[in-house]
Amino acid sequence: MEAPERPDGTAPTNTNWANTNRANTNRANTNAANGRGGEAVMTTHRSNLSAEDAAALRGIPLFAKLTDRAVSLLGGVAIVRPVTRGTTLFLQDEPADRFFVLLDGWVKLYRLTRDGTEAVVHVIGPAESFAEAAMFADGKFPVCAEAVTDARVMTLTADGFARCLREDDRIAFGMLGSLSVRLRHLVTQIEQLQVQPAPQRVAAFLMRVCPPGDGPAQFQLPFDKALIARRLGMQPETLSRALAKLRASGVETQGLTVSVAERATLRAVAEAGEEE
Repeated sequence: MEAPERPDGTAPTNTNWANTNRANTNRANTNAANGRGGEAVMTTHRSNLSAEDAAALRGIPLFAKLTDRAVSLLGGVAIVRPVTRGTTLFLQDEPADRFFVLLDGWVKLYRLTRDGTEAVVHVIGPAESFAEAAMFADGKFPVCAEAVTDARVMTLTADGFARCLREDDRIAFGMLGSLSVRLRHLVTQIEQLQVQPAPQRVAAFLMRVCPPGDGPAQFQLPFDKALIARRLGMQPETLSRALAKLRASGVETQGLTVSVAERATLRAVAEAGEEE
């Protein structure tokens, strides 16, 4: 039996993907993403990057140092498509022959334990790339990836990326420089997790998902608080205590609804200590 098309629209390289998928048929969202029943969750749309997407690509450390021609080449082989909440982008132990850039939305990375439970490793946000390390190592995906909100994802396959390198070998040097920048960025993130108090980290996250502007605001958290806690490197109980402390700064929460009395006040909390 021929292996089905992958959730991201690329063709499987061998039967490992199909075997892995059959092992996960108890997961309804994976079945839907693979077209085994239920509503289709992904459309097929191949095109060059829009000007907006190209600009977003340049805001990602991995691509920050690339030339205009390099970005154009990558855009020519990229697949950009919307995905719905619950879509599985790839499965643990599937051959890692592609990587992703999240243009909008949120994606969780998790491992499946032997008893089938999920262990969330990280939550990817807008303008972040993921799975490139596994692809560059020519290995397998060490985790599963699932959209926890509606999202837009750019996929770059290993074959397409190799074609770009043959066209312009400066892409490799540009990305090497970008990887060093990204490493410094990750070190800074680790330092923030160790140094910044929990209310400041939560305030920074709220400012990221809050509508832009000043004055009062009300908005919905993009996903549940347990995942937010994981994203911020804290326990759910710590997140609850941090939200309670932010009430003094005009932040109120009810379920996933957040009300902010004054965005400038919350911004000041989020940025406290950055210039020290």
